[in-house]
Amino acid sequence: MLLIFITIHKKEDAQKIGRGLLEKRLIACYNLAPVESAYWWKGKIEEGSEVLMILKTNQNNFDKIETYIKKHSGYEVPEVVGIKPQKVNLPYLDWVNRETK
Repeated sequence: MLLIFITIHKKEDAQKIGRGLLEKRLIACYNLAPVESAYWWKGKIEEGSEVLMILKTNQNNFDKIETYIKKHSGYEVPEVVGIKPQKVNLPYLDWVNRETK
């Protein structure tokens, strides 16, 4: 299993991306949460609201998801961070693996 963290500018865009990834069966599910972000960009500090996406998938799908996000995120340098959980309850892990390619 792999958790992928992504930030997107608008909730509507995040929902569209999440739906696209679900339809391609690259993810089993996604969560959205509003976040306030501050970061360095082109020599200055930027601040603003974004939507944090947490995707649940299997490790084999990272490259396909990264490609999809680069195409659809609207960001020049999108955040696509994969984290492998140390522990996952077995029924949930089985479900994620069943629902993804």
